[in-house]
Amino acid sequence: MPSEHAVPSRAVPSGAALVAIVCAAQVLVQIGAFYWPALLPGMMQRWSLTNSEAGWITSAFYATYMVSVPVLVTLTDRIDARRIYLIGVGCTVIAHLLFGLLADGFWSALALRGLAGIGWAGTYMTGLKLLADQVDAKMMSRAVTGHAASIGISGALSYLLGDLIAQHFGWRIAFASAGVTAAIAWIAVAVAVPGRAPIAKPAGPGSRLFDFRPVLRNRSAFAYSLAYCVHTLEMSALRGWGVAFLAFVAASTGETGELLSPTVVVTVLGLLGTVMSVVGNEASIRFGRRRLIAAAMLLSIAAGAVIGFLGSTGYWLAVVLVVVYGMIIWLDSSSLTAGAAGAADPARRGATLAVHSMLGYAGGFIGPLAIGWTLDLAGGMSRLAWGLAFAIVAAFMAVVLVIFAWLRPDELQGDRGRR
Repeated sequence: MPSEHAVPSRAVPSGAALVAIVCAAQVLVQIGAFYWPALLPGMMQRWSLTNSEAGWITSAFYATYMVSVPVLVTLTDRIDARRIYLIGVGCTVIAHLLFGLLADGFWSALALRGLAGIGWAGTYMTGLKLLADQVDAKMMSRAVTGHAASIGISGALSYLLGDLIAQHFGWRIAFASAGVTAAIAWIAVAVAVPGRAPIAKPAGPGSRLFDFRPVLRNRSAFAYSLAYCVHTLEMSALRGWGVAFLAFVAASTGETGELLSPTVVVTVLGLLGTVMSVVGNEASIRFGRRRLIAAAMLLSIAAGAVIGFLGSTGYWLAVVLVVVYGMIIWLDSSSLTAGAAGAADPARRGATLAVHSMLGYAGGFIGPLAIGWTLDLAGGMSRLAWGLAFAIVAAFMAVVLVIFAWLRPDELQGDRGRR
């Protein structure tokens, strides 16, 4: 039977078709998201940027996302998520096109990466909301994983494609092409995805749209979101600076890395990380979500504490450590988001995902800045500076692991112990 919330003027596709359309659109939107970190070493030289300035440009994406996402995603509890999604994709189109046409230094790059962050705030979790409202509780975890996998794959390919397009056609064409693919996504969703009215608003105290107190009182959802904050911090630190770190090691050790250039390594890392995210979520279902997340956090602390110090001694050792560290980081990615979405009150799922995403990208904002500031405070890129930079990221993770263990969130329906 058609859902009572479906918009009657548009045919409702099957669940599988809806997932396929949304995931394909997310690939097209996300494909240009990491052209900036992929091209970071060259852009720093071209515009004479300091490490801190480069960190600010990288973090601008996460900063505007963090500010925008509580508004845009929470609105999906009252407004058709498809409308918000199309607004977000539209901002992404404009940001990438204008970056390719007009960016010429720190301030213009900062502003346009910020606009791209607003676009992603209206795209990432709203795309997930399109799916989450239309799958049952037992399928929620795998639907979230499929959505995350599509974004992970395109994000990984972003590094390689950005580098290849820039080499052959120039960096301006690279960014402009990302605007074109996002425009194709806008058209696909506008044409193929039906509108859907939101679930009726909750009644009683705390029912106001932007009242986040009921969300914050949800102990389980908040625990998963807090862990997601530091997870995104370390992920953005590695994605934002991974190419620059490997380029530094190659230059300082005299190893060129011709077989696996820094951008190829980070691309491979992203693809493997996506696989690890899917594997990690299945492990959460089979062995327990809390156990998997705690194990991933412990491993990432250990990896982060040594990668900068040891990786700086040789390019191929750095490649191995970066890939291993990234796979550990991605291991609990889907598990955390599925945990927050599954623990949410259905009538406040948009607000819950907004808080989850805001906390995550607050970490995403801090991560690249922490690396850039540490490098500058330590006197520039060196073995010691890189070691300290990644060790600081590991310290953030250690603090949040203690809090996560204390909050002890519930497992989801379908996880071990909840069947």
